[in-house]
Amino acid sequence: MTVLLFAAAAHAEPVVYSWTGYGVNVPGSSKCPTYKMTIDVTVNGTDVKGLFQQENRPQRHFETTLGKNGAIKTAAMVGGGNMMDVIGQIKEGDSKILLNGYCKFEGLLTKKQ
Repeated sequence: MTVLLFAAAAHAEPVVYSWTGYGVNVPGSSKCPTYKMTIDVTVNGTDVKGLFQQENRPQRHFETTLGKNGAIKTAAMVGGGNMMDVIGQIKEGDSKILLNGYCKFEGLLTKKQ
């Protein structure tokens, strides 16, 4: 019975979460509230892959693994050698994301159907 449960968990389908919203200024920025960002996060077991795209800009990505209690923490290259911190968590009913760098993009992740 244990083997069957493990096999079922190992073949679970990836789960995709999404957030779309506007940025918040950080020191030295003033246009962030006009920047629209879409973030998609795919979780497959403990593997996490994210795609994010500011409107009218190239799509970027990040990859990490789920930490304790569903925590996400990594960095993503955004061009010109600049990085954004990626912080969040994936928990049933409480999944959230923060991209922090030239602006802050933060919100609750919604599970896609």
